[in-house]
Amino acid sequence: MVRSAVRFLFFANYFVGILAVALSLETVCQLQLPFNAIGFYVLLFSTTVLYYTYAYTRAMLWGKNKENTYIPLDDSPNLRTIWYQRRRTFVLTSQLILLLVCAGLAGWILVRYADALVHLPYYDLLAVAAMGIAGLLYYGLMPYAPVKLNLRATGWAKAFVIGFVWACAVNVLPLVDLRLEGVQAHADPVLVLWLFVKNWMFCTVNAIMFDLKDYADDANQELKTFVVRFGLRNTIYFILMPLLVIGILSLIIFATIRHFPLTPLLINLIPFVCLLIVAYSLHKRKSILFYLIVIDGLLLVKAACGIIGMQFMNIHF
Repeated sequence: MVRSAVRFLFFANYFVGILAVALSLETVCQLQLPFNAIGFYVLLFSTTVLYYTYAYTRAMLWGKNKENTYIPLDDSPNLRTIWYQRRRTFVLTSQLILLLVCAGLAGWILVRYADALVHLPYYDLLAVAAMGIAGLLYYGLMPYAPVKLNLRATGWAKAFVIGFVWACAVNVLPLVDLRLEGVQAHADPVLVLWLFVKNWMFCTVNAIMFDLKDYADDANQELKTFVVRFGLRNTIYFILMPLLVIGILSLIIFATIRHFPLTPLLINLIPFVCLLIVAYSLHKRKSILFYLIVIDGLLLVKAACGIIGMQFMNIHF
């Protein structure tokens, strides 16, 4: 029973939707802004689950093996793929419901905030457009693009695209929504940029770590991910570790320059230290649930530490 519930939460990407909401809550807490309306969080959750499940619904009946020929998904060695195949009716129904929710909420926002949308700053519109284009290119869904580009299949760019889309979704969209709601959201632009870059880096490292589990399949399909290009150990020791050390040093330097108290700094360092420990452990083969629970779970740890750290900021100031 517990195992089924765990697989339901993580295989169906509902946990990823929770992560998106948690990280967006971290953003407004760290910028000391009001929370968004509940409709925004429902829309963010629904869109995230819908987007991440798209790859499985597109291949609900058939998948590809390493020779790029089609095989039934029941024959796939991937436990998650098998889970989707055996629950195709539920998954397709869930996707349809989420699509209707997204369409309804998006339509409601367009109608209610039509005037505010017209007067949004150009940089907000550019950021949202960039996120949308990157998200569509990730699956190769740009309908009139002169070149059929699927960033998910380019390998090396995949992790950076994922990190960029996540940073836009959890750092930019909450601010845009607050402006649409008419909330006076006066945030420090330097801090906004810093939080955006930090989330981009953190989510990119998270995505590279996920590529470790797909090393064999990506190599067979000639996807030039970092792991395929440099090998498992080199990716861990010469890409993941340095990126995380740079992230830690950057956080310490930024906190020092901005005179942040020691306690919130130490709390915000916890996710980076955990990410270092987990990255070091990945030279041994792990199960799919390890990646979904532990590695994705570090994003939840990051959000929690960011929110808790702000409570100590409020105490000091």
